[in-house]
Amino acid sequence: MLEELLALPWYVWVILPPVLFAQGTWLFVDARRRDSFPWFWGLWGMISFPLPIVLYLLIVRRMDRRYINKREENPYE
Repeated sequence: MLEELLALPWYVWVILPPVLFAQGTWLFVDARRRDSFPWFWGLWGMISFPLPIVLYLLIVRRMDRRYINKREENPYE
């Protein structure tokens, strides 16, 4: 495992931290706006890629979209 990580080209190590930081920041800000565990999504987004953003889009954003659509159908509820 360690040999595989050491075999990665240098530009992967240069690109990886900004990508992880940007993903974690976006997940934190968007989850905070939607009130859905912002610290969890932000921290998880900072340590792995791309699974957190894929699951966030599938779970949180889809649930939020369903809630908005339901509210538009019956605004007085």
